[in-house]
Amino acid sequence: DLFSKFRETLDYVMVTGFIEKKTRSNMNVLKWAFNVVATRSFLVWEGERMIVPVGDFFNHGTEPEVTIDHDEDGNCVFYAATDIPQGYPLRIKYSGPSDPSALLAKYGFLDEQAPGTFCKMMNIENEMTELGLTASNLLFYSNGEIAPEVYDCVLYSILGRSDPNLQQQFYDAYTSGDEETKQSFHNQYWEYTLQTIREHVEQTLQDLYALSVRASEKDVVTHPRLPVIHKHNEFVTNAFYSVRDQLNQM
Repeated sequence: DLFSKFRETLDYVMVTGFIEKKTRSNMNVLKWAFNVVATRSFLVWEGERMIVPVGDFFNHGTEPEVTIDHDEDGNCVFYAATDIPQGYPLRIKYSGPSDPSALLAKYGFLDEQAPGTFCKMMNIENEMTELGLTASNLLFYSNGEIAPEVYDCVLYSILGRSDPNLQQQFYDAYTSGDEETKQSFHNQYWEYTLQTIREHVEQTLQDLYALSVRASEKDVVTHPRLPVIHKHNEFVTNAFYSVRDQLNQM
């Protein structure tokens, strides 16, 4: 993982004498340094990040007042995204608003203004990648709606398990924008797609309930992040219940 790579990198830096061995062996210091970089840096180019003094003070907003850009020299520039009244906060978007779980895991807070959440279908990550999709595309919305990409990715996965030739035909239609052919696949295999999503929703709701029970048995003094974890699980659970209600009407 990234933290392991971070520690390996420090082994090379230690050779220069820039970092003392006792610092390298202090796990609390290493975790602090890693988290500072992970949560306060900005992506400039692919694989390259920078820490911007003052800029790292911006809080997160689902509808931010400030946007970030970089010039060809790598300078970080902040722009007002709209007219900002006096006294309003200046916020940036840490990441897409569609996955509050990622924000919780990385920054430790829940964005309750998020319109929905990632559908949690971790078993079709390869299919997501092949279709050029990410977690920010496969959404379950709080109002019960399901992003079209969820149906596409689930069907693509089903076809891959049953007939690779049909999967390739669906892939060609998807990537070429042939909506008529793609829709014909959806019509033909709709009952399988619907059943797969229903089963996933039911299983995830059971898993969320089990996690909530386990969390309720923990001591909040020992685990001070429990309240926000509870709120996150409740947010995701409510979104999945709304999706289940929508699926039951289909």
